[in-house]
Amino acid sequence: MISVEGLKVEFNATPLFEDVSYVINKKDRIALVGKNGAGKSTMLKILAGLQQPTAGVVAVPRECSIGYLPQVMILSDERTVMQEAELAFEHIFEMQADIERMNQELAERTDYDSDDYQKLIDRFTHENERFLMMGGTNYRAEIERTLQGLGFSRTDFDRPTSEFSGGWRMRIELAKLLLQRPDVLLLDEPTNHLDIESIQWLENFLATRANAVVLVSHDRAFLNNVTTRTIEISCGRIYDYKVKYDEFVVLRKERREQQLRAYENQQKQIEDTEAFIERFRYKATKAVQVQSRIKQLEKIERIEVDEEDNSALRLKFVCSSRSGNYPVICEDVAKAYGDHVIFHDVNLTINRGDKVAFVGKNGEGKSTLVKCIMDEITDYTGKLTLGHNVQIGYFAQNQAQLLDESQTVFDTIDRVAVGDIRLKIRDILGAFMFGGEASDKKVKVLSGGERTRLAMIKLLLEPVNFLILDEPTNHLDMRSKDVLKEAIRDFDGTVIVVSHDRDFLDGLVTKVYEFGGGLVKEHLGGIYDFLKKKQIENLNELQHSSVAGLSSMADRNPSNKEKTGPAKGGKIEVAQPSSARLSYEEQKEQNKKLKKLERRIADCEAEVEQTESAISILEAQMATVEGASDMSLYERHQKLKAQLDQAMEAWEEASTELDEWKKTNRIM
Repeated sequence: MISVEGLKVEFNATPLFEDVSYVINKKDRIALVGKNGAGKSTMLKILAGLQQPTAGVVAVPRECSIGYLPQVMILSDERTVMQEAELAFEHIFEMQADIERMNQELAERTDYDSDDYQKLIDRFTHENERFLMMGGTNYRAEIERTLQGLGFSRTDFDRPTSEFSGGWRMRIELAKLLLQRPDVLLLDEPTNHLDIESIQWLENFLATRANAVVLVSHDRAFLNNVTTRTIEISCGRIYDYKVKYDEFVVLRKERREQQLRAYENQQKQIEDTEAFIERFRYKATKAVQVQSRIKQLEKIERIEVDEEDNSALRLKFVCSSRSGNYPVICEDVAKAYGDHVIFHDVNLTINRGDKVAFVGKNGEGKSTLVKCIMDEITDYTGKLTLGHNVQIGYFAQNQAQLLDESQTVFDTIDRVAVGDIRLKIRDILGAFMFGGEASDKKVKVLSGGERTRLAMIKLLLEPVNFLILDEPTNHLDMRSKDVLKEAIRDFDGTVIVVSHDRDFLDGLVTKVYEFGGGLVKEHLGGIYDFLKKKQIENLNELQHSSVAGLSSMADRNPSNKEKTGPAKGGKIEVAQPSSARLSYEEQKEQNKKLKKLERRIADCEAEVEQTESAISILEAQMATVEGASDMSLYERHQKLKAQLDQAMEAWEEASTELDEWKKTNRIM
């Protein structure tokens, strides 16, 4: 679909990558990976047509549409959420306006027998059918589904976008891209501003409904659940693996070991050759051989091995003196802004040494409760008690803005490092991608992501016994996240992590607090124990909603009612015991199957509605004096009737299949 040939990009005469060639096929799910600065975002910009390469060609077919989501963008503040999302359907609105114009022209003209009038009728019918087939009548429902999937509530739809934070406005842009259904989606860190539920919804959308996808992400679980192909940019070249990320990591390790062996052999060959040249350089009898070896040395194509961070490095948070047994106790804590209640009746106790996660949709109060604990918010009700000798280290989402811009990266860390750790500052900076000359950069020239990493290193070295980390992984690559995760795991104190990164939380936390609907619920166990429980709950909710959807369809078509509802008006129930015993993976597969069947039924329903609308329009034309004698209208009417019968048969078949699947899985 998109062909990349001989691509080369240079910055200040230094190649970022060169001689890069690959093809993006239909339905490809590609993860673009590599260390920071390797050129991942640059590659996406070139594919999107926003940046020109130094050399090479990116061939995009004329009919191929591309949607691009950058990490940062400037957004308009002139519309509501719904109005902004509707921009994705501008082509639908243009088509609708054209149909209305033709309809008005048909009503005003009187030359019914002319060829021109007949051509206008044909064009009107064709465009109207095309409009209906493109979902012109149900685009708003699609917008609502997408916005709700990305975390918006119905009450948000009519709010101006200016009222939302940058993260929520990025979600609006993502919704617009998904609604446009481009042939190729280019996504640069799409999960940075999403919560766990929205990430799971996006995973399902990209895996089942999107066309080709190329994405850059540092969320390992997201990559594994979405992508099936991994392209790594390394040492100015690309390595294309037809596998998901976890399998790529194994294959990459094998490839690197081969590279190292080849590199070592080549270095030995070079050393031997240089030694020969140096030894016999001034001997006339060896002049020919020396010159031959010099030419041989010049022709050698040097093998490069991608630098890898020191895997033996183990950072450790400096734990200060021991805190009391219960660092945080909340009793009936509540916080509201006017009439808007953020949360109420919060009762929780965090024990010394606990490592807990705060999860939930954005805006449900995670950061608000953290600020209450930090005493940044004091006008809450209820009782919040900090334990004896609690010393808090706090990483806020805006922590990077508080750094001294006049300092260098090295000096920023040198000022807080104490003891033996000062001898390892360069190693620590290297692990967080500040190796070499980067450590001498001024803070004021660092990007947002670099500042975030620097603020995280600073926190690593401050002596505390209670860590509160609010979205600490947003700008960290996978290696840096692994280093941070290991440091938190080894920390002797207490930790609260506000995060949407499932892979980061997995094996790190032993308790999850879920924020939602004004409540804070405690879940014992790790993040995947929590998600497994939520998956079962969500599946049961889906089963209820799908049965309700089938019942509404049966109401439209009474003759089929017995196929979708209880035989004698009995109450519809969902049997839970069997689903409760399913494993997380089985539950996930069952959920996918259910969604697939429901989508098929929904598509059939949409086709039935569209065809019925087209028949109604045609029958209105046939009822006119002119239409009564137009045989072509009758022919189209018969075709549409046959199309409606086929759509109804397809709907009945899908409904029956869903019923049988539910019986097989004991869902009644």
